[in-house]
Amino acid sequence: MNPLGEQTPVEECDVVVVGGGPAGATAAAAVAMRGHRVLLLEQQTFPRYQIGESLLPSTVHGVCRILGVEDEVARAGFRLKRGGTFRWGRNRDPWQFSFALSPRLADPTSFAYQVERSRFDAILLDNARRVGVDVREGCRVTGVLADGERVRGVGWTGPGGELSEARARYVVDASGNGSRIHGEVGGGRTYSDFFRNIAVFGYFAGGARLPEPNDGNIFCAAFDEGWIWYIPLRDDLTSVGAVVSRETAAEIQRDPVAAWRRLIGSCPEIRDLLHGVPQSTEPPYDRVRVRRDWSYWKSRLWRPGMVLVGDAACFVDPVLSSGVHLATYGALLAARSLNSGLAGTLAEDRLFDEFQARYRHEYSLFYEFLVSFYDMHQDERSYFWKARKVTNVGATELEAFVDLVGGLASGDASLAGAEDAGTRLASASSALDEAVGRLPGSDGLRNPLFETASVRQVFQEGAVLQERGVFGGPLENETPLRPGGLVASEDGLLWREPGR
Repeated sequence: MNPLGEQTPVEECDVVVVGGGPAGATAAAAVAMRGHRVLLLEQQTFPRYQIGESLLPSTVHGVCRILGVEDEVARAGFRLKRGGTFRWGRNRDPWQFSFALSPRLADPTSFAYQVERSRFDAILLDNARRVGVDVREGCRVTGVLADGERVRGVGWTGPGGELSEARARYVVDASGNGSRIHGEVGGGRTYSDFFRNIAVFGYFAGGARLPEPNDGNIFCAAFDEGWIWYIPLRDDLTSVGAVVSRETAAEIQRDPVAAWRRLIGSCPEIRDLLHGVPQSTEPPYDRVRVRRDWSYWKSRLWRPGMVLVGDAACFVDPVLSSGVHLATYGALLAARSLNSGLAGTLAEDRLFDEFQARYRHEYSLFYEFLVSFYDMHQDERSYFWKARKVTNVGATELEAFVDLVGGLASGDASLAGAEDAGTRLASASSALDEAVGRLPGSDGLRNPLFETASVRQVFQEGAVLQERGVFGGPLENETPLRPGGLVASEDGLLWREPGR
């Protein structure tokens, strides 16, 4: 009953997706493509502003192609991104990270895009509508419907405040880091002290570009107080943000604009690119915003009837542009489990344990890489960088990470404990630092970075996604991630037993 004593309307479907961002739109579309009834409830009305503008090739040529939306993304005219440029580490000169120099990211898929998320997210959500998802915007989920056995649906309010219920076999929480229902799966969030930073960011009406062919690259420059991103969205729009320690929060909260401009002025490489360029006055890019840039992961990602994807499940530091990749990849993993569960082909616990193990695995690879990447920057004068050495990753966080990894993060190499994890992270950092030092002398036919284990591993699953999107399946026979594990179907939308 609703507050007026009237019967609450109840709808029936196979899957309810909460949230229409990249994770929710991907999960919803991938389930609808298998003929299932999907209801997607989004609190806002699209297009809407969202931070996070730099993609990886796996999203463009893998997920987007599997969903059938790659051509539309290409027609949108987003800025081409061939890799990343960094002023980071011992070398004081900027160096390039090129997708094309990876043997598994060869042309013509060795690029991604710098996207305005309001437009990119709308493309994904409209695509979900096209493939049959019932998308409803302006609808706020108030809670889940559950009994002692499983989650059975959600309660929600419509644009006019009317109360409704949707009953479903499965609920997907893709409602972001502010999710009000993620706790329903059980477990808690582990917040990383190592990556507990503050981001202050805004936009300029233009700015200088790096020399071609790297003029569309994201540029990340380390300086004493942290690091700054510089993302060329259009000729007349550049996203610029500073990631600094939480100790700077008081200054930022007093006057975000002044703090943002001071931090930019403290980084010569970025300051010079913006000389004489005014701040953007184009809504919604006319504001300076502040975000808690805290990394975290959930100890549980599913329970019977419910699964978490995107920022409802995990978030990791953005320096490698991994946000949309992890969100859409996790959503695709979830869709395989949902589709297979609805088809009744395999036991539910096997399906969703596979989802959870693979999602944790991918997150842990990025976490490992990023800790090592931070550690390789040498600046003994700076509080920010001293605090972000491997030796300062707390034992509690490393212990939680070891539990998360479960021996899967580096193939056959398991972690016995926090000390073992710290040793491996330090070793990976040394290997990255050495590889960057060899970049100036490389022959242009290979990238020393891709010869390091951490870089190969962090891009491996993304490369498989691209192969699936471009060729209809991986170029090599897929093997299970763990003993007794499953592998993906040819179309990437189901799980199956290996060898079948």
